[in-house]
Amino acid sequence: MLNLERLRTLDALARHGSVSGAAEGLHITTSAVSQQMSKLEREVGQQLLAKNGRGVRLTDAGRLLAEHAARILSQVELAQSDLEAQRGKVVGELRLAAFPTAARGLFPSALSALRTAHPALRVRSCELEPESGIAGVVRGDLDLAVVLDWYNKPMALPEGLVKAHILDDPADVAMPAGHRFADRDEVDLAEFAEDEWITWGEGEFCHEWLMFTLRSKGIEPLLGHRAPETHTQLALVAAGLGVCIAPLLGRHPMPAGVVTVPLKQRVRRHVYIVWRADADRRPSIRAAVRALQEAGKNVS
Repeated sequence: MLNLERLRTLDALARHGSVSGAAEGLHITTSAVSQQMSKLEREVGQQLLAKNGRGVRLTDAGRLLAEHAARILSQVELAQSDLEAQRGKVVGELRLAAFPTAARGLFPSALSALRTAHPALRVRSCELEPESGIAGVVRGDLDLAVVLDWYNKPMALPEGLVKAHILDDPADVAMPAGHRFADRDEVDLAEFAEDEWITWGEGEFCHEWLMFTLRSKGIEPLLGHRAPETHTQLALVAAGLGVCIAPLLGRHPMPAGVVTVPLKQRVRRHVYIVWRADADRRPSIRAAVRALQEAGKNVS
């Protein structure tokens, strides 16, 4: 009979594409991955891995078994979900990720509430950008991920995922206190055509949104500085080095010398949580979703 943990190792290898990636995803050592694969090869009597330069690749037999492993593990997840739902208890381990401002703005209160209400639930959290969080849920490395898209730029979700709304997060323009628009009640993005922008990292979803939105208004943005972390962006604004988009979630405390002014367009991020459909009935998933939605109600 095929060993489930060895099939899980094979599935991780297929998903991550390397022994080191599989080890990181499974939270085990690379030698443990190699040992599990050697045992699985002996178990099935076929070679599943072949050398590929400095790494490895799946053989035809390895790819075939990996496809079956993915389906088997999905069924196991579904069985665990059904059993947990029947038992009705919030127990076990839950792995969550959120983009940085959501981790700062939601996790402290949500995870504290979960610990108080469900002491038998063990929660593990980390910060990941939305694309990485979604990929982690798809691969099975995460149970839940808090992600976002923008009012004018939705993010496509892969098949097999379920999502729930947490909050709509308003975004202002942050500028130095001495900026020419600092005393305004509202501003238009088109008015910042001559300003230097502080933005997110190249290729990040929020950076792509900002470029898309400014260019749709006929503005070719002047990019001064890049920083993936909101408080770094705001520190650069405080130093008079440019302006940035500052969503409400997770931005407090604001540094001295920074003013935020609402946009006429009422720009908003849609913040939501995603998980695998085959885990939809797990009480722990449902409890975490409720806790995050409650935390979202208190964002101000």
